[in-house]
Amino acid sequence: MADKPSVLFVCVHNAGRSQMAAAWLAHLAGDRVEVRSAGSNPGAAVNPAAVEAMAEVGIDISAETPKILTVDAVRESDVCITMGCGDTCPVFPGKRYLDWKLEDPAGQGVEAVRPIRDEIKTLVEGLIAEIAPAKPEATA
Repeated sequence: MADKPSVLFVCVHNAGRSQMAAAWLAHLAGDRVEVRSAGSNPGAAVNPAAVEAMAEVGIDISAETPKILTVDAVRESDVCITMGCGDTCPVFPGKRYLDWKLEDPAGQGVEAVRPIRDEIKTLVEGLIAEIAPAKPEATA
């Protein structure tokens, strides 16, 4: 893994789970991790309930747009995470592949999306601890 690990989150429409995961990772890890998200069949827009659920925790994803999954995005990522949606990534040697089994927020209200958002946060926190732990403060 490079000095700065890179993570790609993939779900079919890149409109809910993968967008929330990318936002959590960027928010919690800051510039310690390079973050990407994509989908094999991107939706027209990010799920409004996902936007609302993330706004409730102070993270704005309203300007995000679903992106198409490319071979280059996988090639340039150290860790590729699918979101339990049956999507698959091209496989390259030396990459780490994970599948997080998460409920699909599509068509659900914000009440149903909140627990998914919170589960994603917990998974992202575990990922950060593994691939980009905070460096201890230097002592004088």
